[in-house]
Amino acid sequence: MKNFVLIGAGGYIAPRHMKAVKDTGNKLLAAVDRHDSVGILDSYFPEADFFTEFERFDRHVEKLKRQGVHTDYVAVCSPNYLHDAHIRFGLRIGADVICEKPVVLNPWNIDALMEIEKETGRHVYTILQLRLHPAIIALREKIKSGPADKIYDIKLRYITSRGHWYHTSWKGDMQKSGGIATNIGVHFFDMLLWIFGDVKENTVHQHTTDTAAGSLKLENANVEWFLSIDADTLPEEARKEGKRTFRTLTIDGDAFEFSEGFTELHTRSYEEIIAGRGFPISETRKAIELVSIIRNNKA
Repeated sequence: MKNFVLIGAGGYIAPRHMKAVKDTGNKLLAAVDRHDSVGILDSYFPEADFFTEFERFDRHVEKLKRQGVHTDYVAVCSPNYLHDAHIRFGLRIGADVICEKPVVLNPWNIDALMEIEKETGRHVYTILQLRLHPAIIALREKIKSGPADKIYDIKLRYITSRGHWYHTSWKGDMQKSGGIATNIGVHFFDMLLWIFGDVKENTVHQHTTDTAAGSLKLENANVEWFLSIDADTLPEEARKEGKRTFRTLTIDGDAFEFSEGFTELHTRSYEEIIAGRGFPISETRKAIELVSIIRNNKA
């Protein structure tokens, strides 16, 4: 049994990590979040200690260490701009770190963290759950076994409507979330780069607080992409059905369906990490570089 602590227990994604810790037969020692709406802990680890101040959480983890209770993993589910600092914390207490995407906001942060990995002998793993999705794995194998010089036409459209609260929260702050392309798009970009190869050309058509769009030339694909949190950009048919989310990915005009099969992917990610097969922080570099360029519109 491995011992975990979790940073960011009150966020949207934290319950998936709690479930993954429990499903893999491990223990959550403690959690921290500045907000105390964390009753979800009762569903997974009611015995876990909880803190609203990071300093007290830090002191508690150190006390456990002195009592001979080692923290094996730190799960980082905090706001994007805090990932770097919280990963550093995990490495420096002698734990491995499992961090939600985007693992950091800027590619140079990856270099610094990899240096600390060398210094501490610990590792940073990231959640790239789309790489574990059976349909996506099958697609990658199909593309890799196809003609090496074939260029596919890809269209990605992802709309996930958000209310006024979004822009009041850290997610609506470009400096804290990285903006739309980073906050809701980075896992799609990672998937496309993993399947269709490196970026050759990158054109940003728009990047506002609500929408982002552009085109990519990859080694084996031309990609047109559109991301949005604005409900007004939903297709008419989705609005008529009362849907708040719309996602479509077409390859050479054919729809690629991967809507199902997401519920257990965090648990699968944890299984792979604990078995020593997790995705290291270096695997995130290409997608982080891409969204950084998109954010700064330097393409």
